[in-house]
Amino acid sequence: MRDTDQRFLDFLAAREIVYHLPDGYTFVIPTIALDPGMDFGPGRILDTTDIDGRIHYFPQGNA
Repeated sequence: MRDTDQRFLDFLAAREIVYHLPDGYTFVIPTIALDPGMDFGPGRILDTTDIDGRIHYFPQGNA
């Protein structure tokens, strides 16, 4: 598990992105549905692909 910069993420190793909303809710995006050039914007990323195949994204204000 590593807290990382999105420029170095290997989306091929991830199964899904878990997007954490500021109100505490989350939603899951399968990586197959992502645009390769997708920009998440400012926030923090927690890469747990080695553990469970997920990348967690916390947008600014919830980071």
